[in-house]
Amino acid sequence: MRREDLTLLSAGLLLVLTTLLLIILEPRLSPPDPTSNLTTVSTQLLTDPFLQYPTPGAVRVVWFTEFEGQNHQVRWGSPDQSPDANLPNQAPALTTQLTRTREDAQSRIDHPNFADLQQTVPRPIWRHEATVTGLPPGQRVPYRVASTGPDGTVAESRVFTLAGAPIPGQPLQILLTSDHQNMPMTAANLQKVAETLGRVDAVFFAGDLVNIPDRASEWFDDSRGCGFFPCLQGNTSYALERNGRTVSYRGGEIIQHAPLFPALGNHEVMGRFAATAPLGEQFNQPIPRSAAVGLYEANADLFNPSGDPELRRQWIIDNSFNSETYEALFSLPKTQVPNPDRPETTSRYYAITLGDVRLVSLYVTQIWRPFNVSATVRGRYQEREADLNTPQNWGYGQHIFEPIERGSLQYQWLERELASDAFRQARYKVVMLHHPPHTLGDNIVPPFTTPMPRYDRDGAGRLTAVRYEYPRADDHIARDLVPLLEQAGVDLVFYGHSHLWNRFVSPQGTHYLETSNVGNSYGAFWKDAARPVPPQTLEGSAVTYPPTDYIAQGDPNGLEPVVPTLVPLRDDSGNPQPYIASNDITVFSVFDTGAGTVSSYYFDTRSPGSAVVKFDEFAVGR
Repeated sequence: MRREDLTLLSAGLLLVLTTLLLIILEPRLSPPDPTSNLTTVSTQLLTDPFLQYPTPGAVRVVWFTEFEGQNHQVRWGSPDQSPDANLPNQAPALTTQLTRTREDAQSRIDHPNFADLQQTVPRPIWRHEATVTGLPPGQRVPYRVASTGPDGTVAESRVFTLAGAPIPGQPLQILLTSDHQNMPMTAANLQKVAETLGRVDAVFFAGDLVNIPDRASEWFDDSRGCGFFPCLQGNTSYALERNGRTVSYRGGEIIQHAPLFPALGNHEVMGRFAATAPLGEQFNQPIPRSAAVGLYEANADLFNPSGDPELRRQWIIDNSFNSETYEALFSLPKTQVPNPDRPETTSRYYAITLGDVRLVSLYVTQIWRPFNVSATVRGRYQEREADLNTPQNWGYGQHIFEPIERGSLQYQWLERELASDAFRQARYKVVMLHHPPHTLGDNIVPPFTTPMPRYDRDGAGRLTAVRYEYPRADDHIARDLVPLLEQAGVDLVFYGHSHLWNRFVSPQGTHYLETSNVGNSYGAFWKDAARPVPPQTLEGSAVTYPPTDYIAQGDPNGLEPVVPTLVPLRDDSGNPQPYIASNDITVFSVFDTGAGTVSSYYFDTRSPGSAVVKFDEFAVGR
């Protein structure tokens, strides 16, 4: 960026600071009382328990209620004990209240406290976590949870099974999934997982768990029947209509028995916080941390007259983006961030060993913005014309949330992890992230790099457009991450984001799998099909969008897709297709560590009585 452009931008930010305060800060001065006008909540569990973070001989059990209550506990027995028998062991739960869960006018919820909402309001939800210890290696035991409500009534779950961390050599079935996002085929997909595979041993979830992460009903009780927890716990009823016939699907009883390991996707990240603005609006308004820092430093005495460093940190988070609800929901391994200036731990990226598998989960995602090149769209390629003189309304293009380029803190941590004994000695080395390194889908364009701003001006020097370019040579995933993973001998890279199934194999033998298809597919762009790309030139602009940077067909990063090995779908001419991109056919995949294979299955929801079809299988491990 030119020095004079930086000067102009800084001046503009100062000029609009007062407006920014009205937009962002004023609603926070008097947030609605979270307990006002609420009717009594019935004493029942909001979710079944689910499993988190197994370690040798132990596992964490988590569940949620809409009351604070008391005496929250887990009870468990022994491997040979009947589920109907008394469970003699017990442990108390640690209870915390979620701080960002809310509902708004767009919530789909049948709840007396949240009917006919005109603005965003808090939704009080409590999380309970208990640790079960002393578990025998490689064996499951029965368990249940109980919570006592404010009136003394006890709510109990049914009996499920749990186990500590799997031991080396123990064969596992691991469900590979992503991008549920309250989509229409999610319940059908997970019901077929349970019917086809039986009980799985873990779930690897490559991001985009819901749509708006602070909207509580999307996690717990979406009235359409597509809530995150109900679908993964077999406790829903989603009426799916296809070809004039409606079938109800219940989801699958999965995470009550199998620990869940998610990765952060773009739909786990909220934008700038406001107390009463619509949640979708807040979600779509993140800005880079650097922009928030600039706004803060311009008037730090107003925002933080005492100079409190924690207040400064929280202000910057609240006025850029955050993943607070995601981080509050899940208990994941903690990573020591290699930052000498500010020692801290994070669960936004982590690694864990499960039997013969070393899983490395990365935080690799960016804000999704519309691809339209239009003066009225705040998109990935330009700012809206109406916002040119109000930089607080800028979107800053499709900016990255957590850096992964060479030298970044996450990259430094990953280098250490890939060199560790735990990684090197694992039989299977798996890396999970949200953004695709290779895909036929649409979301791999533009390249995964920091947007380069370009400024158009008229003859008088006035700003007429703010545009963004993304040079493919600077793609952080292709340039920095992929070579690091392949050099380390990663067996499987698993991801989502483009809502389809396709896979690739690199010359080094690394397998790349995208298996996210539950009813929100935007297609695959192979052969004659072309994904949306910007025009090469724009009238009246000095900005160009070279076609070598924005690839319309195939995998922009140079691999050919693999045709499914067993039963590929075929096009109208009978040719096998190397992908499934359908809003009628749903796909799931499973990693069988005993056999050393990854198998993929599809189910055609247009024929509800049809069989699930295993259509692809490949071997992993070297």
